[in-house]
Amino acid sequence: MILYKLANTFLLTATDTTEHAAQAAEHGGEHAEGGLSMHIPNALSFLEKWGLLSEGLAHHYAVTFFALFIALIMVIMAMTVYRKRQMIPGPFQNVVEMIFEGLYNLVHSMLGKDTDRYIPFLGTLFIYIWFMNLSGIIPGFHAPTSALNMTLALSISVFLYVQYTAIVRSGPLKYLHHLCGSPNSGVTWALVIINFPLHFVGEFIKPFSLAMRLFGNIFGEDTLIAVMVALGVAALSVIDSPIGLPFQIPFLFLSLLLGTIQALVFTMLSTSYIMMVLPHEEH
Repeated sequence: MILYKLANTFLLTATDTTEHAAQAAEHGGEHAEGGLSMHIPNALSFLEKWGLLSEGLAHHYAVTFFALFIALIMVIMAMTVYRKRQMIPGPFQNVVEMIFEGLYNLVHSMLGKDTDRYIPFLGTLFIYIWFMNLSGIIPGFHAPTSALNMTLALSISVFLYVQYTAIVRSGPLKYLHHLCGSPNSGVTWALVIINFPLHFVGEFIKPFSLAMRLFGNIFGEDTLIAVMVALGVAALSVIDSPIGLPFQIPFLFLSLLLGTIQALVFTMLSTSYIMMVLPHEEH
């Protein structure tokens, strides 16, 4: 009986989402923020359907809630590993150390001796994005990175960190010289009028491309899984089955792989942006 109610709740939520998407399309995308997203109902959606949350709360605050919840999980995990660290690591500490060591080696291949200085930011960025990407395949959770505002916030953080690094390590004048194309002759100085606008605009294009790439991939994965779940439930709805056919199972494994790859791509591109603004003699 409980499973039957859950299936009905999912169907109602999916139906509401489809109706909102159709209305948004009719109005030229005016409600694109809320109507064009197609996701498996999360815990907040069920609480809202059962009257335990105010209407609209799950839609407007799901990304913020799960982003903060995942950050809290990361803090708890880090504190647990640190407090219970041992010379001979246990299973949990061993997994954490393996992840850190692999990420450290990747970053070290690009930043060299500067790795220790930037690995706290880059490591946190990777783990946070990775957890948010994979949370979309956990029942009751929602992937915050399937929302453009979250990926934009992450990319803006990278942009500000890169600009701060460039100014601190090179100095304002040297960084401005870098944006001008590092001119050292009459010809290169004459090309500053072309190089400076290109480099200046490029600094803003980089974080935007990071945000769009991550958002597009995770949003597509979550939408595909939601569609497969809806098809599986609809396939057995004629016999009032409390469950559906597991059409989404293969795509869950695909999301597991792609979610990891996207977190790694975002982190490695951020590493390359840091590397490009470091003084040339320190590469």
